[in-house]
Parts: sequence; C-alpha cells; structure tokens
Amino acid sequence: MAQAATVSVKTIKRDFPFRWEGRDKKGKRLKGRSLAPDEAALRADLRRQGIAPSRIRKQSAGLKRGGGVKPMDIAVFSRQLATMLAAGIPLVQGFEIIGAGHEKPSMQKLILDIKSDVEAGTSLHESLAKHPLYFDDLFVNLVEAGEQAGALEGLLDKIASYKEKTEALKKKVKKALFYPAAVLAVAVVVTVILLIFVIPQFESLFKGFGADLPAFTMMVINLSRFVQANGFYILAVIVAIVWVFFYFKKRSKRMREFLDRAALKVPVIGPILNKAAIARFARTLSTMFAAGVPLVEALESVAGATGNIVYENAVMSMRDEVATGQRLQRAMETTELFPNMVVQMIAVGEESGSLDTMAAKVATFYEAEVDNAVDAMSSLLEPLIMVILGVLVGGLVIAMYLPIFKLGSVV
Repeated sequence: MAQAATVSVKTIKRDFPFRWEGRDKKGKRLKGRSLAPDEAALRADLRRQGIAPSRIRKQSAGLKRGGGVKPMDIAVFSRQLATMLAAGIPLVQGFEIIGAGHEKPSMQKLILDIKSDVEAGTSLHESLAKHPLYFDDLFVNLVEAGEQAGALEGLLDKIASYKEKTEALKKKVKKALFYPAAVLAVAVVVTVILLIFVIPQFESLFKGFGADLPAFTMMVINLSRFVQANGFYILAVIVAIVWVFFYFKKRSKRMREFLDRAALKVPVIGPILNKAAIARFARTLSTMFAAGVPLVEALESVAGATGNIVYENAVMSMRDEVATGQRLQRAMETTELFPNMVVQMIAVGEESGSLDTMAAKVATFYEAEVDNAVDAMSSLLEPLIMVILGVLVGGLVIAMYLPIFKLGSVV
C-alpha cells in the first residue's frame, strides 16, 4: 500500500483532498497531504503505516488549474514510473508517489484510477486500456509486452523516449503549418481594420475634392463599403464554412484522405509532412520491434502512428502482405511512398536481424530532416511575410493617396 508519509509536504503543491498530522511509533510528529478517496481510507492507510493520525482536515476544492491531460504528461508519467520501478519501488506505491507529486488534478485522477484498478488485481495494461483517450493501442501493447517479459521498467522507459520524440516531431510539424496560417490571418485582420476604420476617413475627405477619383481608389472604397455593410454576414459565412469543414473532416474518412493526400503535395509543406510521416513510421516500428512485438502486430500500431491516412492505409496494406509471408522491404516498395534509402536500410535491418536499430537510425535521420526543413521554411517565409503585408497594406495606402497625388499634379 502506498505510504502517504513518504511524500513530503515540500513535494506537494496543491489540489489534494486531505491534509493530515500525526505521530509514528517513535512519537515523531509527521504531517502531509493525501489523495485518499475519503477520510476512512486515509485513516486506514495511516494505521497500516504505523502512524496515529491526530488531525485530518479536508481541503476546499479551490481553483482547479493545469487543464486536461496532455501527451507530454503521459510521457513524463511513463518516465517517472520507469524510474520508480527501476529503483525497486512497488508499482502501486509508485502510482501513489507520482500522483501525489503531480500538479494537475486531471492527471492525479487518472493516475489514481489506474492505481485503484491495479490494487484490485487488474494487470497494468488492462488498467491503461480503460483510458483509450490517453493510452493508445501502441502504449497498451508495449506495456503488455513488458509485463509478459518481466521488463516493465525498460519498456516504460522506451515508451517515454518514444513519446518525447514523437511529441517533439508533432510540434515541429505544427510550427510548419502554423506559420503560414498565422501570416495569412494577420494580413486579413490588418486589411479588414483598414477597410472598416481607415478607408472611410479618406472617403469623407475625398468628397470635398469635387473631382473624379482614380479607378483603383474607387475599387478600394467600394470594397470598404461592402465590408462595412456586410461584415457580419461575411463573418457568419466564414464561421459556418470552418465549422462544416471540421465537422466533416472528423466524420468523413474520404474527406480526411483527400485532405491528407492534398497536403502531401503542397509545395514546401508537403515534403515536411512526408518526412514527418516516415519518421513516425520508423520510430514506432523501432520501438515496437525492440519490445518483442511480432512484426505483423507491430505494423497495425505503426499504421495509426504515422499521422497521415495515406501512410496509414499504405502500412495496413504492408501488414497484409507481411502476414502472407512477404518481406517488409518488398511490401514497402509496393506502396511507392518510401524513399529508396529507407527501403534499403529496412532491408539491411531485416537481413541482419537488427530491424529495430536500422529503423531507429531512419527515424533519427528524418526527424533531423524535419527540423532542418522547418527552420529553412521559417527563413524563407520571413521575406514572404513582408511582401504579403507590404502588398496588402501598401496597396491600400497607395489607393488612398492617389487622389492627393493627382490633385497635387493639377495644382
């Protein structure tokens, strides 16, 4: 049973249901906080530890901070649990210590739910499988392999490394996608502000000129009038389009496949997404194979980890071919998605019996490629940002000053 006393007050920050004080068998005064579900359970737990509680106080819920459980929280949890097990700490006690030291209430609850299941006799992988939102099939399969092989701490450490690397890769890909989107958003916002608030001021000024305005100026003024008159309708249409897009994107496999296939062909961004999918494929394959998971079973988890439905379908097709006795190298060549270097390295790994090592090298290479590509794209986009903003803002400014220049030339 987990020891509440072993967790010092300094380690614990907030959001614990109970605060207690008591004395041990030697009369030494102890105090701490606990994640026990109720006061009776806390008293029983303290008694088992030889602590006589003198005061138990339930804390108010207070402001819940920290948000939901994120993938990096799961990676840290895996690393912590692996460390606990490697240090010889029992599994249940490890859960208690990790849960008590976590600042997020949502993560505390998740850890304690798993701890309760394990205490009741459920295996760890079955307990994790009850929370598919946080622990996918890959995670559960690796933990099951670790339990069966008696090397759970080693597998958890591999899972933690895998999660950290994949999350780092996801951040790089998101950065690559976010940057151009942010540029376009800023450009649109600046343009709308100018059309709604700045152009009307010039329009009122031009009314006193008593002369025809240049065609470019009139076009901008008419656009400003249109935006002012129909701004709310335009916004409503944009919101509706975005909502419909994401609604069908989540529910239509055909639409997701179309978008993923189109994204792979977009200049600059497409190559980054291709490299990221290959890196995830290789990293997941390496982790699964190193854990002793059979290749056919591993490929099923690898397919879902690629992050792109085009690659997911290709890997599932590869799995079917491997299941009939085909070599992985041949199955990869059939998809025509993997570069020759990747196929050859996997072939060497198959022949030498070091598939996990070669796949890890492929993953490391392509993760570095993604990193370099994102940095290069950022450098290329910086002047492009200036050009886009310059054309939009500069064009509006020129349109407004053309009548003034024309008036000056007449005078």
